[in-house]
Amino acid sequence: MRSRGQTAEAHKVVEQLTELGTRKYVPAMCLARIYVALGDTDKAFEWLEKSYEDRSVGGLPFIRVDPLYDPLRSDPRFADLLRRMNLQP
Repeated sequence: MRSRGQTAEAHKVVEQLTELGTRKYVPAMCLARIYVALGDTDKAFEWLEKSYEDRSVGGLPFIRVDPLYDPLRSDPRFADLLRRMNLQP
């Protein structure tokens, strides 16, 4: 269970990474992982899609087996993303 402090800190990191992303490349997967941990499914999928569109190889292929993504597995968007990546669930 996350404490309010951890949640607030995670949101602060998201803000910092988003701001940094205006000047330098920040992998979308970094933000996707934070949003998964926060339980924000829609934002997590938004950043996973950006990672897919960027053809990011930094961790995206591992979503099929990484337990961090377990909360997303029942969402049809997860199966669709795996299908488009040729990583059938």
